[in-house]
Amino acid sequence: MNVALAIAALAVSAFAAFSFWKAGSFKATASRDTLLGAGFGWIEPLPIGVVRLIAWLELLGAIGIVLAPLAAYFVPGFGWAILVGVAAAAGLASTMLVAAIVHIARGEFKYTWKMNTSLFAASVIAAVLLSLVDVPLIG
Repeated sequence: MNVALAIAALAVSAFAAFSFWKAGSFKATASRDTLLGAGFGWIEPLPIGVVRLIAWLELLGAIGIVLAPLAAYFVPGFGWAILVGVAAAAGLASTMLVAAIVHIARGEFKYTWKMNTSLFAASVIAAVLLSLVDVPLIG
C-alpha cells in the first residue's frame, strides 16, 4: 500500500466527512423554522421527513468515507471495505450534484456555488484517491 496516497485519501476524506457531518447534523436536528431562517429555502416545498432523510444520508456518507478506509487499512481481511469508502464518496458527490441542480433551478447557485463545488470536488477527489490505494481486497 502506498502510505502517502493513503494519507492523502484520508485527509481529503476527513475534510469532506467533517463538512457533511456538520451539515447533516444541523439538518437532522433543527426545526423547519430554524432551517428556513438559516437560508435553507429549498426545504420549503419538501416534507420534513425528506429533509431528515437527506441529513441521515449525509451523516452515513460522512461515516463511511472515513471509517471504511480505516478498516481496510488496519483490520486484516477488511480490504473490501475500501469499496464502501469509494461508494460513500461517490454518493456524497452525487448529493452535491443534485444540490447544485436544485440551487440552480431556484436561482440560488450564486450564493451556494462555493460550498457546492468545493464539497463536490472533495468527494470526487476522495473517491479517486481511495480507489487508487492498493489494499488487498481478500486476505
